[in-house]
Amino acid sequence: MQLTLLGTGSAAQIPVYNCDCAACERARQTPRFRRGPCSALLECGDERWLIDAGLSDLTERFPPGSLSGILQTHYHADHAQGLLHLRWGKNLRIPVLGPADPDGLADLYRHPGILDFSRTLTAFSSETLGAMTVTPVPLVHSRPTFGYVFDAGDKSFAYLTDTVGLSSDTTQFLRRRSLDLLVLDCSFPPADNPPRNHNDLNQALSIVSSLNVKQTVLTHIGHGFDTWLMGAAGSLPQGVEVAYDGMVLRG
Repeated sequence: MQLTLLGTGSAAQIPVYNCDCAACERARQTPRFRRGPCSALLECGDERWLIDAGLSDLTERFPPGSLSGILQTHYHADHAQGLLHLRWGKNLRIPVLGPADPDGLADLYRHPGILDFSRTLTAFSSETLGAMTVTPVPLVHSRPTFGYVFDAGDKSFAYLTDTVGLSSDTTQFLRRRSLDLLVLDCSFPPADNPPRNHNDLNQALSIVSSLNVKQTVLTHIGHGFDTWLMGAAGSLPQGVEVAYDGMVLRG
């Protein structure tokens, strides 16, 4: 399996509009520090699945027929807004799988175009996608949200964003397996009181310590966390690193 992190930012992305914090100024001056909407591309054999469609340039990034489908974690705009343009394509169908959410985003369900929303996924019920299996796990967020566990051969990847902590069912499910890679939501620097909807660093590291994980990559990064990291170099424990846009992870 190969997982490419296409975007690693929170909803505001980095740089944040009209913000002069250290992280935003750095990103304006050096493009490699920019962070787009949180999304990824998973490749295994002939399968190529986009995880979340928040990028606005999907029609340029992915030529017709180059995607097997799209896995939505949820339907907040920063994770689904790219579907609004993609749907107006012609002469193909793209399956969009994700949690059952009657609201969706805007008018996507009424006018899906080339997007096929006919199937939704069920928590802890595995689906076979070519040479791999995907298992949705419920996350703790303000809308119905799934994380995904991908298994191929003896390798196991978990992609968990957006969430604040983990439910007991999801924690128990993940504890029963050995994860080669965990990509985990961490939007905020360490906080005395955990924020709403997304992990701070304390909560993210607590999740990591409770699971059997070989490598952890933190994503959905906010500009406050990036600023904190600029002054706290080397403060992350061994085996934990911060994602960047374009990062490629193989297993």
